[in-house]
This record gives sequence, structure tokens and C-alpha cells, in this order.
Amino acid sequence: MKRKCPICKRPTDSETDEEFPFCSERCRTTDLGNWASEKYVISEPVIDEDAPEDTPPPSLNPNDRRN
Repeated sequence: MKRKCPICKRPTDSETDEEFPFCSERCRTTDLGNWASEKYVISEPVIDEDAPEDTPPPSLNPNDRRN
């Protein structure tokens, strides 16, 4: 699988790059540091802790709106 490194945007290949999806250990470490310093955040919880347990989770498909 070919992708671009999420840090430096260089091309990477899952068959040849040991650090895939990153191009190098430096980019992998930079990404880890970004998570540790909270540069990346999850914008909303995946599970609504206030919802009753028998309520199905919301659809992740943006075309499936229940209004």
C-alpha cells in the first residue's frame, strides 16, 4: 500500500518502509510527540456515557441522518 507520510508528506510504501505509514523513525517519533503534547485531540467522545446502555450508537455514516 502506498501513502504519504502523515508528518513530512514523503511517499511511503507498506512493502518497503519498515516505519510505515511513516517514512522514518524521526517522523514516527514526531507523531508520538504530537499526541503526547496534545496537538492531536479527539473532538467528541465515541461513546455517550449519558445515554442508556440499550441505545444504539449514532451512525458514523454522514448520509444516514435520523432527524
